Amino acid sequence: MAKKASTNKQKSNNPSFIKQTREFFKNRQTQTILGAFLILFAVFLTVAFISFFFSWQEDQSTLTEFGDRTIKTKNLLGKIGAKLSNFFIYKGFGIGAFVIPFLLFITGLHWFLQTKTKRIITSWNWGLISMLWLSITLGFVEKKYALISGIIGFEINEYLQAFLGKTGLVILLGFFFIAYLVMRFKITPELISNKLKEKRENAITKEHQEAEYKAMEKAFDESESEEQKPQITTEKSGFELSVENLQPTISKHSDVPAKTATNSISLEVDKPLQKELEPVIKTTEKVLPKEVEIAVEKTIEEEHSTENLSEKIVKDFGEFDPTLELGNFKFPTFNLLKEYNETISIDPEELEANKNRIVETLKNYKIGISQIKATVGPTITLYEIVPEAGIRISKIKNLEDDIALSLSALGIRIIAPIPGKGTIGIEVPNKKSTIVSMHSVISSKKFQESPMELPIALGKTISNETFVVDLAKMPHLLMAGATGQGKSVGLNAVLTSLLYKKHPAEVKFVLVDPKKVELTLFNKIERHYLAKLPDSEDAIITDTTKVVHTLNSLCIEMDNRYDLLKNAMVRNIKEYNAKFKARKLNPENGHQFLPYIVLVIDEFADLIMTAGKEVETPIARLAQLARAIGIHLIVATQRPSVNVITGIIKANFPARIAFRVTSKIDSRTILDAGGADQLIGRGDLLYTNGNDIVRIQCAFVDTPEVERITDFIGSQRAYPEAHLLPEYVDDESGISLDNNIADRDKLFREAAEVIVTAQQGSASLLQRKLKLGYNRAGRIIDQLEAAGIVGQFEGSKARQVLVPDFVALDQLLENEKN
Repeated sequence: MAKKASTNKQKSNNPSFIKQTREFFKNRQTQTILGAFLILFAVFLTVAFISFFFSWQEDQSTLTEFGDRTIKTKNLLGKIGAKLSNFFIYKGFGIGAFVIPFLLFITGLHWFLQTKTKRIITSWNWGLISMLWLSITLGFVEKKYALISGIIGFEINEYLQAFLGKTGLVILLGFFFIAYLVMRFKITPELISNKLKEKRENAITKEHQEAEYKAMEKAFDESESEEQKPQITTEKSGFELSVENLQPTISKHSDVPAKTATNSISLEVDKPLQKELEPVIKTTEKVLPKEVEIAVEKTIEEEHSTENLSEKIVKDFGEFDPTLELGNFKFPTFNLLKEYNETISIDPEELEANKNRIVETLKNYKIGISQIKATVGPTITLYEIVPEAGIRISKIKNLEDDIALSLSALGIRIIAPIPGKGTIGIEVPNKKSTIVSMHSVISSKKFQESPMELPIALGKTISNETFVVDLAKMPHLLMAGATGQGKSVGLNAVLTSLLYKKHPAEVKFVLVDPKKVELTLFNKIERHYLAKLPDSEDAIITDTTKVVHTLNSLCIEMDNRYDLLKNAMVRNIKEYNAKFKARKLNPENGHQFLPYIVLVIDEFADLIMTAGKEVETPIARLAQLARAIGIHLIVATQRPSVNVITGIIKANFPARIAFRVTSKIDSRTILDAGGADQLIGRGDLLYTNGNDIVRIQCAFVDTPEVERITDFIGSQRAYPEAHLLPEYVDDESGISLDNNIADRDKLFREAAEVIVTAQQGSASLLQRKLKLGYNRAGRIIDQLEAAGIVGQFEGSKARQVLVPDFVALDQLLENEKN
């Protein structure tokens, strides 16, 4: 047996085949080899396809004689090339088959150079679509050999023509071509018009530039000719000159002054002046270029992201899956549960006899019945009666015991009236009851297809319908009933329902079992489903002190979760987890996936007796506040008295289950209504969630069935340890006390002497002897405990004094100073 367990463990630790395959293809050497193969194979197919168009007629006869080596083919790549070419081109897509080697070549480059996978997927999608469109289009043109279009294109073309005709097919192919251009290359009418407009503007700009250049060139030529002519400059004088008589003469520069006539002015132009004019003309030629072009730089528009970072991460990696850590976890199978014969046997004689007795009993009290109907359930039969007009309902309700006497039956319950119906119900136990198995309710469609967060299959109603409720909507459940009436089976049914529906990453159980024997079977699933304190050895809590610590730890967990919800700006755990799965919350900020926590207390009365307010206060806090953050309580007790089920508890537990109790007072304590005292036991229960009361036969799950389920789950790979709750340090435990000498009270030494003298460590003693207040005396006691003079807190008892006399006290304090 041990060997088998070890082999199972070894198997669970081995990586799966899928994981090995994924790691193999992630290897860089594998990607390089695969990329090179695809590139060369693409070249191989391309050569074979091209050769096929020149040799396909000669190679047709050789295709059937593939294994005969004496028969040669004309294809450049032999028989394999001829075979592949015939398959892809003739039997496939014709010329469109050339898309396949092109796509293989691109894919090979991706593997070889490690480019983005997204582009390759997009190329394959559009490539295959274009190949199919090209094949169909060529099939419309070529009719003789089906070589250009391939048989696929030819046959699809013939099929479409039979329904659409040639004109309809042309329209359809044109539509798909336009759709391809628009979706693949983002071509729209606006884009085309913008391109034409831009081209027209560029042409106009070019014409303007050429015209400006010609004008500039012409102006330059005119200026050059004008500069070669002599320029006449005159100064204003006090007399007028006749322009007509002015005849300027140009003479060479000489030392002899020129003679001027009275009616003529001589203008001399020096040679240096001409030398000065030449550079000006030359520089003008250099400044004015022959052609001026303006390069207009196009501005690149910024890319705008259409999705935020979280959506991009989800698109690339998918939503966060909390179940991946235990991805191979298998839910328990149905065959682990025992099947019973659940066929309800309807005895017509029993029904008729009961009907006659009910009618006769009511007739004795002058109550007439106009109609009666029976609904047979697993253990109870409901008789619905319609009384005659004028009959008071309270009169029938008071006859409960009389009808039970006439029927000789245990547990007659009268529902007057039945909610939603104009009838009065009388529930009568069957003589032969039918067991409702856990197998039947778990395998029902109502449970398996339930959209609830925490579905619980309690059992079956009187109408033999599976009763499923949501623990997350309750939000807490109170179970009560006398000993041996089915509470423990009901708890097992609740836990079994959650084990069959929820993954270990989604729900955790905190199990409190003061009796120490009811919930021990669930120890096997500790590392899968259970939660515990960090310093606790056993996940199932049996010690009262640890129960108090666990409840306070859950209060700390509740406060921490509310802080996370506040930071995430959500209202409940469902919205928070949905936001975390969508990768909108950063784990670096403390965010994490929050599993539901279900606290199960098997015997609440025992905890109230031993711990009292220390248990009731945190339970009341959790019951009032913990609904929104996914902590739900299931409390069971066999003593439903008012000092156990207090008003605070009842106010926060609207969902209640009552098994059979002994008195009407206990029934009213649990349900605020009678009826639980009329149940027949053996899993017969009443369920209420603040509205109507429903009678249910609880599903029976035996201890061997629970053991098989826990063995099945416990044998699978689990988390390294159970889910750890926050650490809780008791204020009076002294664990966190700081033994700092400088911070001690001034009366520390006197208080130590008083304690050692009296050999009694209590704060009240220091209050009396040193005349201190309670708070100061308590702080000094804590300091004495940290110093090792008194022992730990022991409830109502005085603390133990660890120092026997003054000599030992002096030695202890002296050692502390050193």
